[in-house]
Parts: sequence; structure tokens; C-alpha cells
Amino acid sequence: MTTTDARPQTGETVDGLPRPTLATRLAAPAPGWTVEADAVVVGSGIAGLTAALELRTRVPRVLLVTKDRLASGSTVWAQGGIAAALDPSDSPSAHLVDTLVAGGGLCDPRAVEVLVTEGPARVRELVARGARFDRAPDGRISLTREGGHHADRIAHAGGDATGAEISRALVAQIEAVRGDPGIEVIEHALVLDVLTGPPGPDGRPGPACGVTIHVIGEGQRDGVGAALGKAVVLATGGIGQVYRSSTNPAQATGDGIAAALRAGAVLGDVEFVQFHPTVLWLGAGVKGQLTLVSEAVRGEGAYLLDTDGVRFMPDVHPMAELAPRDVVAHAIVRRMAATGSEHVWLDARHLGASFLRRRFPTIHERLAEHDIDLGKDLVPVAPAQHYHSGGVVADLVGRTSLTGLYAVGEVACTGVHGANRLASNSLLEGLVFAHRAARHISDEVARGALRHGEPSVRPGDEALVAAAARGRVQRIATDGPGVLRDGPGLRRATTALAAVPTDAHTRLDDGRLLAAPQLAEWETTNVHQVATVLTAAALAREESRGGHARSDFPEQVDEWRLRLTARLDEDARLTLHRTPID
Repeated sequence: MTTTDARPQTGETVDGLPRPTLATRLAAPAPGWTVEADAVVVGSGIAGLTAALELRTRVPRVLLVTKDRLASGSTVWAQGGIAAALDPSDSPSAHLVDTLVAGGGLCDPRAVEVLVTEGPARVRELVARGARFDRAPDGRISLTREGGHHADRIAHAGGDATGAEISRALVAQIEAVRGDPGIEVIEHALVLDVLTGPPGPDGRPGPACGVTIHVIGEGQRDGVGAALGKAVVLATGGIGQVYRSSTNPAQATGDGIAAALRAGAVLGDVEFVQFHPTVLWLGAGVKGQLTLVSEAVRGEGAYLLDTDGVRFMPDVHPMAELAPRDVVAHAIVRRMAATGSEHVWLDARHLGASFLRRRFPTIHERLAEHDIDLGKDLVPVAPAQHYHSGGVVADLVGRTSLTGLYAVGEVACTGVHGANRLASNSLLEGLVFAHRAARHISDEVARGALRHGEPSVRPGDEALVAAAARGRVQRIATDGPGVLRDGPGLRRATTALAAVPTDAHTRLDDGRLLAAPQLAEWETTNVHQVATVLTAAALAREESRGGHARSDFPEQVDEWRLRLTARLDEDARLTLHRTPID
């Protein structure tokens, strides 16, 4: 993991705009209780559950913290499947090539090699843990194809309920050991900040030594507490609620990325946001989590038509509807503009109603709720935020730039995805790198390299953004660093985000506080901070590549074949750095 860069952008301005100064902690009450563990895992998707299960057998005590119930998070919503070279005719090297191509030249080849070579074994371990994948008539795991893949390597469960089945199996494993004194689960708990030790000689925060959490009215451990650990594993998922509409659940408010940034960790590839091409369009005013129509539907042969009935993808890319997601999403947006429409059509009617009901039962049911029959009707679709390819920079064992802090899954930037995630690589990444992180943490704990530390108050301001401002922030992010971006729009977004009050806990309105520290305000503060970093990175990268498309810089530029990293300097000002790809 390289964090030293050749061309830092550390002046007073970025593209003529003042560099943002961000808070180093959330405004919150002091912790009223404390719990200790060898490792604190935050999140209960595939990455968090895998890390917790692996750590339980390797260190004396693990604490698993999740924002909702164990069976919540983005993993449950994964429809398509998990990619791995399981067929004898396929190979990890072929999977590697497809991943590198989709990543637009920004993948770390070493990380991708780890993913594709260790992936098949990790999937088989999932089966051993009780995950029931769909089977072919010969008893082998049934495999299909999605965009960007040149082989059938997508394992799925329940047709289009793969994430739900994986989550069920892993949660069952956790539930089976709930009585084990070596593991504790705290549900309905929002992580506020990563706790750090005293700063070093350079003034940077010390090692991570735990997290502060707010338990939402559950049991005796209510209010704010401190979970102290020798290692902290962030597995908090994505940033979907930064945008006005997303396929992500309501919990995806960028908590892990924001907490890591405030603690002094390095972020990377933040500007690369994947907008899923085919999300059910229900009108311009619809907000919140939207219904995804899996890429696997196109993998089975569905077409995209514009509102004039013209199939347009064959003229855009040799793989037509199975081109990488960024290509399809951008093509749809341009076609919508050309036809003056707010959506395009997904046509699966030729595949047959009985096949579609059997292959995609979940999608069929969700569309039926809106009186749409996948086997008989054209389905209105448009791109919406789906996945974040960037995150907290982490190496091949999940280590971040902050000693003791690890990041796995969507919250991490391992270099696997580069500028654009290859379909169904996300579940595999969480699985592979959570396993690696758990092994590394256990080794470091065993040799005494990771120890309990004493938390220290970080210098800098604390922040709180009123929950009422969330819609405003989401609108700014959607209009600025959205599907298609340009300099003027990003500069407007930068200015608008800087104007959002971040001192709601001290600002008076008619003699009353604008807002008090509580769940919705903490989440909104995280949304605001992530939107600020995302916009700054999108403004700085003057090219189009993968999930970052700028109409004013439409071409991919060799000079930009690098990673933009972001961190807070000693004065808590946001700095961007051009970092070579290892």
C-alpha cells in the first residue's frame, strides 16, 4: 500500500476553491460505559460476519457491532451472485483479466490476483458453512454470466436471492455461538468515531484502540459507550444514502469511511461510484432505496431499448448489454438525453414468463408489487447509485494507514475494483479479504504487536449536521458528483456543501438549538463529510474513467492512471494526493 505520492495537492485551494476543513470527531456525549475485546468488528454483511467468525477461533474475545439486526446490510440485497472460477473450463487467470479490464487500468494486480486465486476456496468454505447455492442437474454449483465476464462464473442462490442466502448461512453460524463467552454481539448500534491513541511526533493520531458506539435503546447498554480493542475492523458497507436514490439500504450512510477519515486514515478512489444501469424507474420524485433489476437478467439475454423501441447497446460496445456497468449506465444516460426521456426499457419478454419466474423469483415478486410482469411487460429502468469502488485504503491483509485499523468489504479500497467493479466481485472481495484480515490480526495479537491502547482526544473540531439538511446534501451530491459530471457542477456542489451548517449542536434557531446529537444527525454528518470528499476528488480528476465520467473531460488520460488519495492534514484540512498504482 503506497501512501506517499508524487504530486500532492496541498495548497490553499483545489481548482480555485478553498480546501474544506472537516471535523475530527462527531459531537456526542462522553461514553457512559466500556467494553473490551481483542478485536472489534463493525458491520454484519458478508465481510463483517466472515471476519467475526474467523476471529472467534483465533483470538480470545471478539465484539461484533451492527447498526441494525445481524441480518441487515447490503449483502442481503445482492441479487446477482458471487463470482469465482469454479468451472473446470474457467480459470483464475481469466477472471483476473476480466477484472482488470473492468477496472479501467486502476486495479492493483496483486490484490486482484489474491481475489481470483483464493476466491474459489472461500466460496467452497461458504458452502461448508451452510450456504445453499443453486445446483445444476449434475449436482455442481450452477453458474451463469454477468456484464464484463467472458465465462459463466456467477454462483447464485434462490435464483436471484444470493445475498440473502449467504447472509442467512453466516448469521446462523453466529447465532450458533452466541452463548460462547469469546464473542459478543451488539445490535442496533451506530459506530460514531474510531478511538485513537496519543499523537506521534508528526502530530498524526496514534493507533486505533476502539470505537465509540451509540446503542439505540437496547438493553442495559444504551446511550454512548466505548468498545476498546487491540484491533478494529471496519466492515460498514457503502455510501448509498449520500445520493437521493440508491439500491442500498437506509443504513448505508458512509459511517465507516467518515469515521476513518476523522481518525486520520487515508481514503482512496473515492470518486469512483458505480451506478447500476437497471434500477426500476418509478418517477422523478421517488427517493430512498430503489428496486434493483439484476444484471443477471441481461446475462440471460434481456435487451435494453430506448423509448422509441430501438435497441442501442450493440452500437455502443462489442459486449452490448453485457458491457461493464459504467459503459451501460453512461450509455443509458446519454440515450435518455437524446430521446428526452427519464428512463429506458428492459425487455425480457422473449425469455419466457415461466423461465423468468423460476430464475428470478425475487425480482418477479418486487416488480409485481408495481403491476409489472417481467415476462409480459417492458420494464422502465434508469441508473441509480449502487456501489462504491473506493473507500479506506487497505493492503492485502486489510491494514489501513492507521495502525490497528482494518477495513474489509465495500468500505475498503483494496485496489481490487479500480475505477469500476466487475459484476459480482463485491461479495467475493468481502469474503476473501475478511478472511485474510482475521488471520493477520490473530497473528499480530499473538506476537504482541497489537495491544490495548489508551484513547486520546484528537485535536480539531467536532461536528453535527442537522438531520433536516440530509435532503439538501443528497440533492447536491446527485446534481454534482452524479452519473455524469462536469467542472461547473462540481464547483457548485463544493460551494453548496461548504455552506451546510456543521455546528447544529451549538447554533441557535429562535432561541433553541438547531439540533441535538442523536442518530439521524450523526448519520447526516457522515453523509455530508463523504459527499465533501467525493466531490473534491471528482473535481480534481480531470478525465473520464470507469465510474467517474466528466462531460468536460470525456477521454481517459494516461497521466491520470493513478489513485487519488485523501486525508486530513494536521489542521484537519482535506488534502488530495496523486498516488502511483502499486
